[in-house]
Amino acid sequence: MKISLNNLAAVLSIVLVAPFAIAQTSTKPAETAKPASTATTPAQPWKKIPIPPLHAFKPEQPKRIELSNGLVIFLQEDHELPFINGSIMIRGGSRDEPANKVGLVNLYGQTWRTSGTGTIDGDKLDDQLESKAASIETQGGQASTSIHWSSLKGDFDTVFANTMDLLLHPSFNEEKLQLAKQQLETGISRRNDDASGIAVREAIKLAYGADNPYGRRAEYATVDSVTIDDLKAWHARTVVPSNIIVGLSGDFDAAAMEAKLRAAFEPLPRGEAFKTATISFTDPKHGVYFVNKEDVNQSNVLIVGLGTERSNPDYYALSVMNEIFSGGFGSRVVQNVRTKLGLAYSVSGSFGSTYDHPGVFYVIAATKSPSTVAATQAMLEELNRLKTEPPTEAELNKAKDQVLNSFIFNYDSPEKTLNEQMTLAFYGYPSDFLEKYKTGIEKVTAADVSRVANKYVDPSKLAIIAVGNQSEITPKLDTLGAVTPIDITIPPPPGKPGE
Repeated sequence: MKISLNNLAAVLSIVLVAPFAIAQTSTKPAETAKPASTATTPAQPWKKIPIPPLHAFKPEQPKRIELSNGLVIFLQEDHELPFINGSIMIRGGSRDEPANKVGLVNLYGQTWRTSGTGTIDGDKLDDQLESKAASIETQGGQASTSIHWSSLKGDFDTVFANTMDLLLHPSFNEEKLQLAKQQLETGISRRNDDASGIAVREAIKLAYGADNPYGRRAEYATVDSVTIDDLKAWHARTVVPSNIIVGLSGDFDAAAMEAKLRAAFEPLPRGEAFKTATISFTDPKHGVYFVNKEDVNQSNVLIVGLGTERSNPDYYALSVMNEIFSGGFGSRVVQNVRTKLGLAYSVSGSFGSTYDHPGVFYVIAATKSPSTVAATQAMLEELNRLKTEPPTEAELNKAKDQVLNSFIFNYDSPEKTLNEQMTLAFYGYPSDFLEKYKTGIEKVTAADVSRVANKYVDPSKLAIIAVGNQSEITPKLDTLGAVTPIDITIPPPPGKPGE
């Protein structure tokens, strides 16, 4: 039988408190018992159960190998199951594509795999892999493109050979590119259907800037401009050993696997390292922004700004601050805006952090149209309270425990540890970053939380965006300040009139 935490508390109450109550009733006449109205609060012995500290965090590290041509390999043995999983990370992603071809890397990631190679087309490769319960997938990301593959141990040589063929000899097919374009354009045509999706998209655009590589979005014209030659040129520019990190985890002998990978990758010429252009970041223009969507009866509100990078020395204190402010049902913003005031169906937030550029700092709420302004004001009050009211000892300890417990579970398997080590290497972080994280969180004090809250949380550098039904929002949004309307009209495809 499964017992929830609430049920567990009830069980402990019965087991530990009931015997005492029975003993009392067996030694006193019933008429002398105290009236129920004067009974004391039942004991809560489960709160006295000691919670041991976390063990020292020392995940098993993968073996790191750097070849003479600059390619880096990570190998993580895991003999629990007879599978081998591999991935290849390649520097260069959507942030690096030309502004007039936004969507190129997305199309590249799809067309690369579906087209297949010079020796086997994508459809036949699908059939071959399906017969082996194996997979090979390619995708485009913000900072990288990648190949991922998986197979039974006995099929590794065959599936790895297919992967190398796809890496080195892709056959970009016009028909597959057109199919990928249709799929991407379908997403563009439907991007204004969902109010919450609009709010998040426009909030990111406000945080980074519409022309910033992290804020821009694909349009019909930019997708239409991508050609097969663009895909081939991107592949030639990025797929060189000095841009590549390879990782494998699974049921293999590391020495034997190293020999196989050296034979496959070491003969390749180093190539020119990919360099991302410098991207500048400025805080969003403070103000109130609004998207009118007449077919909804609630509002999605975001307060948004720039976050931080994980290399920031204040990253640990900001992580704890974030947990206190918005880390789940017990956080300040949830307890006050949702539970106590009842102003939101849902509310959450995050002081975002990424590896090599500022993340997004946001607070988001879904609320009834008439409570749009009140919910926004309540979120702003919580931001200000974060600056003026230091966390209590209970808040601080709870937040640190939650951060560490959730963090540990992100790296509770060899494959997860391997993936993190690949990511750290990709962005140039030290390999012991994970181990330092636990120590860094444990050292955070209430004074640290107050210090970073006052340093990084500045409402004058935040933008407010609401998506809702203007006719139902009372009081009006201009109660919060001058309102700037946002036009979300989708530019039509080239050669077609607008809607």
